[in-house]
Amino acid sequence: MRAAWWIGGIGMSVFYAWLFYFFFVSPTGFRWRALYGDVNYPKGYEIHGIDISHYQGTIDWDALRDGMIEGCPLRFVVIKATEGSSRLDRNFKDNFAQAREYGYIRGAYHFWSNRSSAKAQAYFFLDKVRLRDGDLPPVLDVEYAPADKSIEEFQQDILTWLHVVEDKYHVKPIIYTYYKFKEKYLGAPVFDDYPYWIAHYYVDKVEYKGAWKFWQHTDAGKLPGIKGDVDFNIYNGSYYDLKKLTIGSMVNDY
Repeated sequence: MRAAWWIGGIGMSVFYAWLFYFFFVSPTGFRWRALYGDVNYPKGYEIHGIDISHYQGTIDWDALRDGMIEGCPLRFVVIKATEGSSRLDRNFKDNFAQAREYGYIRGAYHFWSNRSSAKAQAYFFLDKVRLRDGDLPPVLDVEYAPADKSIEEFQQDILTWLHVVEDKYHVKPIIYTYYKFKEKYLGAPVFDDYPYWIAHYYVDKVEYKGAWKFWQHTDAGKLPGIKGDVDFNIYNGSYYDLKKLTIGSMVNDY
């Protein structure tokens, strides 16, 4: 009995150690955070932005206005709007209005759920979000694939959401996901027609070989006006290029 107890205890310790490594230490883990020292940010990029939701609490926008990332001003803010077919982020309306009021290029994202149909999610997003000229194209945040569908069926669902929203705004939505998910689930050539926002943390460069527009390089950024951590992003281009990407611009190149 004592031997079985010891074996079980060792097994549980190994399991929890693996979980800690996978989620917090492994460089390939999606939620990996730097445990020692300061975060190393990508070099050679000047257009910086953040993405926010209710997890950042109430933001002091006056203080945030003075925030700098690697000596560069904050240029864009992407805000969580909806999730699934019924959840509106409780801070969306205020964050969305304040981002425009303070002169940021703003965007809104929908967090994909495998529990709701693609059309229901798309129409819910369109019902709750009113994008205007000068805003970034709609963003679809997709991080989980369903266990009960084939990859092809899942891809068709994603395309349904993209097409419904594209028909409304006449711009191709941005797809946000981490690079291994992109390669495994959204690797069909049709998805290369959409601007790609890649999540890949604490690496010197993006390992994804295809074209990309945004890179979320850390989820542990610090800025005045925001309590706790916030995601930091860079845009792969100039400020002029970023402006061209927005709704209502004369040219939208992908």
